[in-house]
Amino acid sequence: MTVSLVVIMFELTGSLEFIVPTMVATMFAKWIGDAFYKMGIYDAHIDLNGYPFLDNKGEYPYSTVAIQVMKPGPGGGMLRVITQDTMTVGDIEVLLRETNFNGFPVVVSEENLYLVGFCPRRDLQLALHSARKLQPYVVTN
Repeated sequence: MTVSLVVIMFELTGSLEFIVPTMVATMFAKWIGDAFYKMGIYDAHIDLNGYPFLDNKGEYPYSTVAIQVMKPGPGGGMLRVITQDTMTVGDIEVLLRETNFNGFPVVVSEENLYLVGFCPRRDLQLALHSARKLQPYVVTN
């Protein structure tokens, strides 16, 4: 952003005389702004307006158990989850075949049900389809 601002100012003025002072002033303004407030202007406006936004750079601790935030629908039985590291392709195919849920919570493990994320059914189906297409030797058992 700072480099583009300097380039725009250079293009507008068309003079090399002002390029170094503009670069220096822009860098000092950036350093001072970063010292006072770590977020950028767009992040600040998202916070100011209260828009829901999940920052992909932020670290979020596993503090919520899946059953606390998700419940199966009527007649859905028990909550079916996807474990983060231990599920096989066959397990996912069985899960898709035996249920008709539109998505599944992703948890750390069967014993540790801390919620990591959510995976829609369609994404699982597309991932399985592309895995079969790219790697025909993928087996279910």
